[in-house]
Amino acid sequence: MSTILAPCDAELIQTACRRARGGTLSVSAPQGVGGGDRHGADCDPVTTVHLFESDVFLLIPDSTPALDLLRSGVDGVTAMVEVIDCAPVDLREPVRSLIWLSGALHEVPARLERELAVEISGDHPDEQLLDVGHGRSLVRMALDSAVLVTPAGAGGVDVDAIATAQPDLFWEFEADWLVHLESDHQDLMHQLSYRLPEHLRGGRVRPLRLDRFGITFRVEIGNCDEDVRIPFARPVSRIPELSAAIHSLALDPCFGHD
Repeated sequence: MSTILAPCDAELIQTACRRARGGTLSVSAPQGVGGGDRHGADCDPVTTVHLFESDVFLLIPDSTPALDLLRSGVDGVTAMVEVIDCAPVDLREPVRSLIWLSGALHEVPARLERELAVEISGDHPDEQLLDVGHGRSLVRMALDSAVLVTPAGAGGVDVDAIATAQPDLFWEFEADWLVHLESDHQDLMHQLSYRLPEHLRGGRVRPLRLDRFGITFRVEIGNCDEDVRIPFARPVSRIPELSAAIHSLALDPCFGHD
């Protein structure tokens, strides 16, 4: 059996949306409604982006024009949500990926909003969900397409794959772990750097991404950045296993990177 080296694109999207502190919403109304086509012209803030099966639930301010369109009964409102996945450490280029989610936008009945917010918070803890009914509202987008952009390139991601994917097991802890690794464990970072390709070992090594399959480093060298992923020997499923896997990589630097 071959080792899985990294999460699939659908899982990356699920994970990034859980971690993100929001996004931006661009809306298109039918021609002649609400001033015509607004797609790309205005970007309204989104404070929570929650994926559930083939739907995306968005928490938006009550002042968002899209909400007026939906509550006035306009049909055919489509939208695109952009989510920017940023590294938790202070990199000179902090964006790890961009995600564009598109589909038809629908109102969530007011009587269901609070109950839905409580249900979402069970899987996606976010204190901003407490604002439902107090200046913010939930809307639903039926997901039609998704695009993931990373330093490796851009491409569409199958909506059915996103619907069945789960976020990484450690999505809630990743930021704290990477910041801790950078600020308090330079000795460990030094050991892990021996796993990098030889031509990168003179650069500044920064922790970029951590998941159950491995760890990714950003090497800042001169004016260039290069990302190197080092997989664990096997996927991990618990915090003690994650810690052990990182230390195992550091203790055996001669193994080299994959």
